[in-house]
Amino acid sequence: MEIKSAQSFIDYYEKIRSRTLRLLAVIQPEHLDYSYKPGKFTVGDQIRHIAAIERYMYGETISGRKSAYQGCGKELADGYDNIINYFNEMHRQTVEIISKLSDEDLQKKCMTPANQEITVWKWLRAMTEHEIHHRGELYIYLNLLDVKTPQIYGLSAEEVQDMSVKIG
Repeated sequence: MEIKSAQSFIDYYEKIRSRTLRLLAVIQPEHLDYSYKPGKFTVGDQIRHIAAIERYMYGETISGRKSAYQGCGKELADGYDNIINYFNEMHRQTVEIISKLSDEDLQKKCMTPANQEITVWKWLRAMTEHEIHHRGELYIYLNLLDVKTPQIYGLSAEEVQDMSVKIG
């Protein structure tokens, strides 16, 4: 997928975000400190990480600045409501940054934290892949906690299989 305009990307990214928000809505406050293994991100860390990376790594680098990501600890936001507010505010700020990009800006290069040049539109595509990756991890965490999670596109794999034509 090539991104040719900021607005078309924002429209697409908001669809990605809406699926993430549906998942975050089933998280209970008592799940925020859960991690499958000591030393790994907790549920709350995962949410803060998506938000902080979006704003302070991607938002900064597409603006021609260095990454300002400082981690995803509780000092950023603690408690369910605060974490969700932080998540939404970082997204709002990032979308504001993206909305100011011209079609020409999307074709320019920016610098990743690893000092690699990348075309801005490709870096934005990577941002969506990053969110999807961590959303998938949250699905696994919640499944380990026996939390019923929303289907990403409305049907489970079993429902699709039942509705599909049989081959062979």
